[in-house]
Amino acid sequence: MTDQLNAELNSYLLEDRAPVAEERTSFDLPVVGQIPAELEGRWLRNGPNPINEVADITKHHWFSGDGMVHGVRLRGGKAEWYRNRWVGSDTISDALGTDKLGGPSNGGRTHSGPNTNVGGFAGKTWAMVEGGGVPCELTYELDTVARNGFEDTLPNGFSAHPKYDPATGELHAMAYTWPDLMDHIQYVVVGADGRVSKTLDIPVPDMPMVHDMSITDRFAVVFDLGVTISGDAFARGINVPFGWNNDHACRLGLLPRTSDSADDIIWCDVDPCAVFHPLNAYDDADGNVVIDFCRYERMFDNDMLGPFGDTPPTLDRWTINPENRVVNEERIDDRAHEFPRHDPRVGLKQHRYGYTAEVRPGEALLHGATFKTDYQTGEVTSHDFGPGRGGAEPVFVPKEGSTAEDDGWLITLVHDLNGGSAADGGYGAELCVLDANDITAPEVARITLPGHVPIGFHGNWVPDSSVAPS
Repeated sequence: MTDQLNAELNSYLLEDRAPVAEERTSFDLPVVGQIPAELEGRWLRNGPNPINEVADITKHHWFSGDGMVHGVRLRGGKAEWYRNRWVGSDTISDALGTDKLGGPSNGGRTHSGPNTNVGGFAGKTWAMVEGGGVPCELTYELDTVARNGFEDTLPNGFSAHPKYDPATGELHAMAYTWPDLMDHIQYVVVGADGRVSKTLDIPVPDMPMVHDMSITDRFAVVFDLGVTISGDAFARGINVPFGWNNDHACRLGLLPRTSDSADDIIWCDVDPCAVFHPLNAYDDADGNVVIDFCRYERMFDNDMLGPFGDTPPTLDRWTINPENRVVNEERIDDRAHEFPRHDPRVGLKQHRYGYTAEVRPGEALLHGATFKTDYQTGEVTSHDFGPGRGGAEPVFVPKEGSTAEDDGWLITLVHDLNGGSAADGGYGAELCVLDANDITAPEVARITLPGHVPIGFHGNWVPDSSVAPS
């Protein structure tokens, strides 16, 4: 497929973003260094990977395309297997000659499978997507079981970015469904039993793309920002028809988590921007809501096929006063940060550290260093993976028995220009483990993967204690 592509037409299908053509299974992966023996479970990752040749690359948005999940199983200090599997859909069934999937489809959305995130919850493995898609349940070995609307309790679609509350065991999400929910989004709460326990319709104008959200102990936060449904994108035939809207008033909505009415939302104006990913949010001692996030000045304006052609994302903070509805906006770091993560033990609480991936739009490798930001001192340290190598989204795993916030392992996919085979376009891949206490130190372990893994989106560490092997 990549031979037909022109970087000037669509860089999101080239180089480290180029799709792979086959599913692979490999056992006993080579390791340099030592995998911590306490890591027992799976590192999982999801991203778009078109199975068929793209009909018109000038209209193909990076966020579209068939989902492909990649996974590495760790146990006893070894990397037991690597697997990559397409997430099931009608397109995949037709291409592979397999039976169609069962399960709810939310208005017949069966053409493509979830391609954005994957994780473990309520004893199962879930592939997720936004925009109206229903999650798919996967086996431990990453084969698709069926579409699963949380045991038939999900009224519409879901989100790729639910937020987990460790105190209640719930997932919280803001879901939009294009084109069905043109005048509102839906707040969805999934209980610890894996069934939807609450939904609330929230009126919003212009149908914004609500990619993510935040929660604190008191509030669920709505990001009603500058990317909305776009007539220009429709006219050009872009298959994800959203674009930058200069006329859309950007705001944050603080919905009390105990409320059953959208009338209780506290709306607060913010400067025009776009946000895909917050790092964490919490209620501070003064009653403010603090949100750390990656901020774009604008998006899908000149570049309507993906997020990196307009402005780079910086690391910023909102401090919101719910009483007077004033939002203080602060720049934390000017470098290009994305895919933020934190120690899950401080979710919804004040955090000291955040971890992000450097993004480098226009370069052969999208990702570079892994950053660690100390929000107490303002210091940003980084791990450089070496020439021609770049680390994707860092996933934090607390060390066994530890209590300090940064006492954990960072697991990240590293893309490598130095050693890939010709069949993989010259791109190799490793799964690397860093010590979060000192990310400037050499990698604790480097696990060689059997082939190219495209720059994708999101994933998680799923310990066997959360989702047991089948």
